[in-house]
Amino acid sequence: MHEYMDIYSEMASLETGELVNSAFGGRYCGPIPPRQRVSLHRAVALSFYTDKMYTPPNLFTGTYRFINASEFEVGTPVPNTLCSFIIEASKRKTGLLLSPTYPGIYPKDVTCNYLFSGQPGQRIRLEFRDFDLFFGGPHCPFDWVRVYDGPDNSSAAIGTYCGQQRNLVLYSSDERLLVTFYTLPRAASTQNRGFKGIFEFSESFVKLDFISKHDAEHIRGSECDQKILSKKESTGFVYHPNYPFPYIQKVVCRYFIYGMQDSQNLERVRLEFQNFSIPKGENPKPDSTCNDGYLKVYLRGQEATDSYDKHDAELCGERAADFPPALVSDGPRLVMVFSSGELQGRGFKAKYTFETEYRVPGTAAPGGECAFTYRSESKKRGEFNSPRYPSNYPSHTNCTYMLDATPNEQVTVVFDHFKVRADAWNATAGLYGGATCSEDWVEAWWVGREGSRVPLGRWCGAAAPGPLHSPRGALGLMIALRTDAEHVASGFKARYVFEPAKSIFGDCGGNMSGAEWGVVTSPRYPLPYEPPARAAASRVCNWFVTARPGKRLLLNFQFFAVEGHLIDRGCPAAVLRLWYESPGPPLELCGEKAPADRWQYLSSSNSIRLSFIIADKSVGGSGWRAVWTEVSAAEGAACPGGALPCGAACLPRAALCSGLQHCAHPLQHHQHCEKGVSGGSSSSWTWWWVACGGSAAGAAVLGAWCRRRGRRTPRRPPPPPRPPPRPRPPALPDTV
Repeated sequence: MHEYMDIYSEMASLETGELVNSAFGGRYCGPIPPRQRVSLHRAVALSFYTDKMYTPPNLFTGTYRFINASEFEVGTPVPNTLCSFIIEASKRKTGLLLSPTYPGIYPKDVTCNYLFSGQPGQRIRLEFRDFDLFFGGPHCPFDWVRVYDGPDNSSAAIGTYCGQQRNLVLYSSDERLLVTFYTLPRAASTQNRGFKGIFEFSESFVKLDFISKHDAEHIRGSECDQKILSKKESTGFVYHPNYPFPYIQKVVCRYFIYGMQDSQNLERVRLEFQNFSIPKGENPKPDSTCNDGYLKVYLRGQEATDSYDKHDAELCGERAADFPPALVSDGPRLVMVFSSGELQGRGFKAKYTFETEYRVPGTAAPGGECAFTYRSESKKRGEFNSPRYPSNYPSHTNCTYMLDATPNEQVTVVFDHFKVRADAWNATAGLYGGATCSEDWVEAWWVGREGSRVPLGRWCGAAAPGPLHSPRGALGLMIALRTDAEHVASGFKARYVFEPAKSIFGDCGGNMSGAEWGVVTSPRYPLPYEPPARAAASRVCNWFVTARPGKRLLLNFQFFAVEGHLIDRGCPAAVLRLWYESPGPPLELCGEKAPADRWQYLSSSNSIRLSFIIADKSVGGSGWRAVWTEVSAAEGAACPGGALPCGAACLPRAALCSGLQHCAHPLQHHQHCEKGVSGGSSSSWTWWWVACGGSAAGAAVLGAWCRRRGRRTPRRPPPPPRPPPRPRPPALPDTV
């Protein structure tokens, strides 16, 4: 307020009144001197004001000099413009490019155009040695320099630049280039100096036909950088500059190869060399094997300049031993940097292939399809998942997973996550198949060594499959994921373990035949079943029940409490599979049976199989108990020969006196049972023993049964323990 200096550096004339019309260059006071100024025309005016009576002689000092205005005339001036020029190669092949008033503070409210025009076959190189503009944000909304790859502002823009730029080097694609410098009209003054650059017209810059002829795209502004985009599993070739002739010395070209990456596609890049010869040079460096030219490969697609020293492969050499192997990117991008050095070589030719990237561990199929193999000889345990897990799997996908065991091994698969799209899921508890999973689904099979397959089920929604276990002597398991063209979900994650083969019955179970009825229970019942032994993948119990030829089997569950829920989350920790219909996959059972529910199943033949599999992540449960009975199929409304009707089955009359609940419906108790008359075979004692696995608990139960038979008292089993209340799954039909 007491002392200041005003600066005017954009005066068009020397008249005193011109100060009012010229742009104000700023008012300064304090100890910091104004930055250097260069006049826009022929004059600079300084105005000093003080209200003090005395000022010291060293209040401010400075220097001035007169410079030749031709330094700023970089070409032929465009008429009626302040700072626009045409630079022609016929008049000047190299020179300086300066902003108005450089290195002083650049003026406000100006637009300068610099049009470079070369001869056919030439390209233009523009290198900014100093670049300092006001930075208003990454989009440069205030002051900027914009470079166009052509003669006017309708040409493609190479880029817009502001702020401070370092190592800014640009190339035109042909013989013409336009540079526009714009500053915003405003009252406030900037403190930036503008730019200084050098330009060169030349025919020796890299010709771009080695890019345009091979489905690649030249990156504008670069000498020879190129970008290759996938056309969905497409292939092509990349070459050194000047191919098929030897490459030019002292050239650096970058190759950006991009696979597809979106909600439906994910690719990786495979690179296979067909020709390769880049001289190594002499005087080897301690940290590099390539002392002259090289080809660096970045398998993770590092694009930032400061990441170029983090390459995954540095390739050079001319011998057969130096020929590069096939390279595969870690993700959808692969970048190469070729530097030709001072020696000339024959260069390289490489084939690129965009392959679908599934992000599934395992041995992939050589053809690139979504098929993976897991062999016991390679790895005893591991994981696999749906494509791109934990991201959503793509639509319209068919993936297979083959788990191959040796002849003396079996494989167990446990699902730890499962969510497969099922918008129209109308599942009935425990029933899986085409009627319930019609959009996306997972299927599984046992695979025999002769190539046969036995279906295990189809699953979708949130109901995870129960643990899978291959039978003794089988090749292994096959699992498949099928998705349609509509919406998707997160898919699944599973783990597998190859273990020494167990008996045909597994860890417990048995073979039941020659009796009219019997009981089968979970291990240790009525005590809770236990998880498998430590380090074991699963505990497996198989029961095989066979009736006489021409007969069928009726299975009635009296009690059932196994961890899981058939609809909400499936049976990932423990499952009871029941084969009672042939052909067809087994029925999966888990969850809890309410006392009023009727879980009764009639076989389609004279045999059934039960397989109880407990995974290592099981926490245990109360278990289950079921009664099996040899029956005849009902013919019409009545059963012949005094047999007792039970749904679609006819029970033997002697079953009334067995003390077992053969039928889910209550049957009338006859008086002759009080006299100890029993139509059951004495061999049914044996199956109490077998059903209990020949254990001490089985012996105790058998002894108690015998004592009760000696007293000839009615044989009714104790009521099963009541499980805690849970949501009930829909009741299964009495007949199937």
